[in-house]
Amino acid sequence: MDSFRKTVIYGIIGVSALAYSCGRGGGDRRSAGAASSRIYPVQEVKKGDAVLESVYPVTLRGEDDADIRPRVSGYIDQVYVNEGDVVKKGQRLFSINSPSSEQDFTAAEAALESAKAQLNTAKLDVERIRGLAEKNIVSNVQLQSYENACKTAEANKLKAEAALTAARATVGWTIVPSPIDGVVGAIPYRKGNMVTSATSLTTISNTKTIYAYFSINEKTLAELLSAIPGNSQAEKIANIDDVTLLLSNKSAYPEKGKISAISGVINTVTGAATLRAEFPNPQGMLKSGASGNISIPRKVADVIVIPQKATFSLQDKTIIYKAKRTDEAGMDSTVQSMITVLPLPDGQNYVVTSGLTDGDRIITDGVATLRNGSLIKTR
Repeated sequence: MDSFRKTVIYGIIGVSALAYSCGRGGGDRRSAGAASSRIYPVQEVKKGDAVLESVYPVTLRGEDDADIRPRVSGYIDQVYVNEGDVVKKGQRLFSINSPSSEQDFTAAEAALESAKAQLNTAKLDVERIRGLAEKNIVSNVQLQSYENACKTAEANKLKAEAALTAARATVGWTIVPSPIDGVVGAIPYRKGNMVTSATSLTTISNTKTIYAYFSINEKTLAELLSAIPGNSQAEKIANIDDVTLLLSNKSAYPEKGKISAISGVINTVTGAATLRAEFPNPQGMLKSGASGNISIPRKVADVIVIPQKATFSLQDKTIIYKAKRTDEAGMDSTVQSMITVLPLPDGQNYVVTSGLTDGDRIITDGVATLRNGSLIKTR
């Protein structure tokens, strides 16, 4: 019986001791101790200047892109160029075998000869009737009738000459020249193919300067222009910093570009404006029809910049830990705070738009190991 009582008493004492230990917060101290065993780097934030970057997809076009179409129907007789050839204005590209054009030219020549003959006959008739009219053998009315017929014949001759000129030009259209200096694009139709005026034979692109077209919404455009000095849109465009073209392989094109135009009309369907940037293309690296992205820099002043590794995401929020001094020597208390940020082009830092002020101390590394209110050592 005494042995049983001793066992019960010792058990009660053990449970009481465990309860006392828990009541004193032993678990929290263990967590705080685990955190405080590590020394965390701290940064005191200060305002400064930074450069933000806005990136938009672009489509590239040559300064001049000429769609080459034949002006007559027929069969391709010869192709004088290949894809990628550099051609000069007026250089021969294609010849078209157009029997109908040749027939029209021959018919126009014959029609002109006929009109000339009719005019000569009309003139002879006028001279013959005029002599008879002067002798009062025929009336002046008859003379006037012959003179009118002569004028009609003369008009028919002029009409035939115009038709021949047009037919001669049409025959000339069987040779298709380049309208501009540039580079030959794809040639989908070769010798023997039937073509009409609706057939696109190729494209000639003048790519000495490349135009990059992109769209931004109305609100973003207003924000962009409001941050740029100038009294007019033209002045603001001139003051926009040079832009960078990012190629499809993610590399940056070595030549800087300049925004040169903003469309005067907002697309009512998309609510966006179209902008054009110009890039020099001395080596011909850029091709018309290619795609990429354009990076527009934007300088911002009096902002706080922090490393991205000092933050973590909680749902759709960006969170940091501030370090607050405590009464305990050498210890800081962590305070979880929500901030709003914009990424910098380097991919490693953020511009803080709200949630931090000058002099705040933030923990810059190891935030994944912290909890709100943890006691830590900092450096």
